[in-house]
Amino acid sequence: MTIELFIISLAIIFAVCFAWAFNRLPLERWQMIAAVPTVKMESGDWRGLNLTFYGFFQATANVFAVATVFVLLGAINVPAPCVFVLISALFALCWPSSRWIARAVEKKAYTFTVGGAIFVGALLAPGLIHLMNVTMSEWLGGRLPIIPAFAAGAISYAFGEAIGRLACISFGCCYGKNIERLSPQLRRVFRSISFTFVGATRKAVYEGGLEGARVVPIQAITACVLALIALIGAYLFLNAHYVAALILVTTVTQVWRFVSETLRADERGVSNKITAYQVMALLMIVYVIVVAVFSPVEAPPAANIAGGLRSLWDPAVILFCQALWLAIFLHTGRSMVTGATLSFFVHKERV
Repeated sequence: MTIELFIISLAIIFAVCFAWAFNRLPLERWQMIAAVPTVKMESGDWRGLNLTFYGFFQATANVFAVATVFVLLGAINVPAPCVFVLISALFALCWPSSRWIARAVEKKAYTFTVGGAIFVGALLAPGLIHLMNVTMSEWLGGRLPIIPAFAAGAISYAFGEAIGRLACISFGCCYGKNIERLSPQLRRVFRSISFTFVGATRKAVYEGGLEGARVVPIQAITACVLALIALIGAYLFLNAHYVAALILVTTVTQVWRFVSETLRADERGVSNKITAYQVMALLMIVYVIVVAVFSPVEAPPAANIAGGLRSLWDPAVILFCQALWLAIFLHTGRSMVTGATLSFFVHKERV
């Protein structure tokens, strides 16, 4: 019953957050958190650096994903040092890859791709886990079971991606197609559920020319699909169905990535119908199934959700998550494609 209560509680939290986010974040007010003055101009005004809700939600998504890994692996008694090393190594490899792949595919300097980063992470994770077990298990205080660790990573990715799509709504990126240009059947489906972006600094406006147009709320649909499959995967994991959790979560998330690309209108770096990200999604499914089939068979450890939740109260975990949130916010929240002009004055009637 404890596992069911945990999953239901998470589902309620996601439902409430999504209901608020889907209603508020498309509004122009919810793109910038603050503007920081940087350089004073000859006019007397200041040039400002925009800090965005995009960065806030990206940082929150990554920290929630990390916390999920700690909880799930803590539930099967994986030592915290193993989790620290695994997460740190994957971040060190995936974050640079997210920019390199985006530049190669989309030919843009100031962007990054979650799909590309996850593709690299999935390819490297089994080998990295095996290397840690061979070289560092004694120092780290234990071994990482490959399939449960891989499954925990897939589930945490789904949770993180679900929250991360709120960042896309806020910035107006990863936007859907104009509903008026869809087939009559799809127009009927999306006529009552759509997003409308307003504001010159929204990507759907300055890149897609879609200001005021009703577009497919693909970010919201993706968030719901991924949160749902993550909850199901977490339930399977906590009931020791690790292979099922790994294959199901990976298959659904990557099939949905392939399908959702057909409803997006943003520039993906190619002119043909199949994008590089769709190819990566299909390859990832095949790769994960191969890993699941050919990995060494291990006795599945029983999961204890209470033990997993207790792992979050470790001061080292708390400080790590706080530092990670701040680093990611400063990395992704400083807008490189928008700017601000600031002026300051005194309320003389209050002097």
